Amino acid sequence: MSDSQNKYILAIDHGTGGPKSAIVSTQGEVIEWAFQETPIHTIKGGIVEQNPDDWWNAIKNTTIKVIEQSGVGAENIVGVCNTSQWSGTVAVDKDGDHLMNSIIWMDTRGAKYIERLNKGLIKVSGYNLRKILSLLKRTAGGPASHGKDSIAHILVIKEEFPDIYDKTFMFLEPQDFVNLKLTGKFAASTASIHLHWLTDTRNLQNIHYSKKLLRMFKVDKNKFPELKNCTDILGPLKKEVADELGLGKSTQVIMGAPDIHSATIGSGAVNDYEAHVYIGTSDWIFTHIPYKKTDIFHNLGALPSAIPGRYLVGNEQNIAGGSLTFLRDKILYHKDELLRDEAVPDIYKIFDKIVENVPAGSNNLIYTPWLIGERSPVDDATIRGGLYNLSFEMSREHIIRAIFEGVAYNIKWLLSVIEDFIRKWVVKERGIPKKGIIIPELNMIGGGAQSDIWCQIMADVLDRKIKQVVDPIQANARGAAYIASIGLGYLKWNEIQTCCEISKEFVPNSENRKIYDKLFSEFKIIYKRMNKSYRRLNK
Repeated sequence: MSDSQNKYILAIDHGTGGPKSAIVSTQGEVIEWAFQETPIHTIKGGIVEQNPDDWWNAIKNTTIKVIEQSGVGAENIVGVCNTSQWSGTVAVDKDGDHLMNSIIWMDTRGAKYIERLNKGLIKVSGYNLRKILSLLKRTAGGPASHGKDSIAHILVIKEEFPDIYDKTFMFLEPQDFVNLKLTGKFAASTASIHLHWLTDTRNLQNIHYSKKLLRMFKVDKNKFPELKNCTDILGPLKKEVADELGLGKSTQVIMGAPDIHSATIGSGAVNDYEAHVYIGTSDWIFTHIPYKKTDIFHNLGALPSAIPGRYLVGNEQNIAGGSLTFLRDKILYHKDELLRDEAVPDIYKIFDKIVENVPAGSNNLIYTPWLIGERSPVDDATIRGGLYNLSFEMSREHIIRAIFEGVAYNIKWLLSVIEDFIRKWVVKERGIPKKGIIIPELNMIGGGAQSDIWCQIMADVLDRKIKQVVDPIQANARGAAYIASIGLGYLKWNEIQTCCEISKEFVPNSENRKIYDKLFSEFKIIYKRMNKSYRRLNK
């Protein structure tokens, strides 16, 4: 390990709810952090946008605040690395000014254009056979039917806002837009660009735009930025930005990676087949693998990792902790005329205490967390959330615990297909039985990992050991700091696990096995029985 004493990274964790700026040592110790919420603009018809000016102003505010509060001198902050929400689109002009709100990862307007793309006589899992074969060969995947991928956003702009499309100099991910604001340079990382489905990833040492895919989607190559590795140094801060933030003009900006890639690194589960689970507004499971592979039936494919020469496999599910936010804001403390002046307490700690006192299984009450559809292991934009088996003998205590458990059932569903995806190679390499446990433990991060009871529920439902990472809510920022530290030569990839600490381990309670296996089976049956009804209601 290089001499890195008293050297720090400004790590910007730019999530959907707002950016969190943190001062992190080059070994991953979070010294101080600050958060500012940014609004989300939703309109009926699948429109979900954010104003990039809100992002940038919040990033500047939290950065100035965290530098002042940390007591770390600017001369010791050697790098800046941003990790942003993924699968968003910012259309910018030559001056780097955005031409409209950013279309973010929740927006589904592009679904009709992906459906149009896949028209044809022969289809596989909803994909046009000829086109999906071309995509799988080059990218190990393709744009999902829900229309939330970046390429779907761009098709929305091209078809519905042609004047903006024509004026667009570059289409940027949120990740790369923030880097543009920091440095004045247009670039994308080989990780951030992936959900445009325009890059050939067969050779991880030479990821490049594919002429064939550009023709398939009928988009202009000149509107997409230069590609760089996640650990590449993009350049120094712009002078005016350095002055405004109070940082040195020579402070280097490292490319960084989207939130999923950074969280994977910040979780400490960086070796092949080691997995982590994240619970925030959404949830996901990811693990590194050494090969390129696809499962189009469950929306799984190998994508380039932030670690050179490695792939990631896994997927995100749309709503996890967002279910509790929905319960708080739309039901318990809805800002209607009667309750608009009522103070909202620290509700999540109260939820934890309530859930601890409710027996496992919530009296057979099942919650489905599909409030805005789902992307994996089923790609279905029309399914919705619900409470099943609700009765007079229950109370809000049962409902709250059922929400915790329902998120865990959904994650277990995803884990099962990920384990099947990697089973062949793990069985061969580790010599375990063909039907053995493929991923015996998962590192847990995100806001949900701060809840001991949720960690225990996850262990019980998944029947796997759950390792609660220290400062789990800081995993993204920590991952960004690790990427910057490696890019600047302060750290090596094989040193990350020794830097990332585990606070607690949660083992499955065998007494809950029978009830959770039964309810998980019913959870899957609910989807099988209800998905057609949801499609009729929400098409």
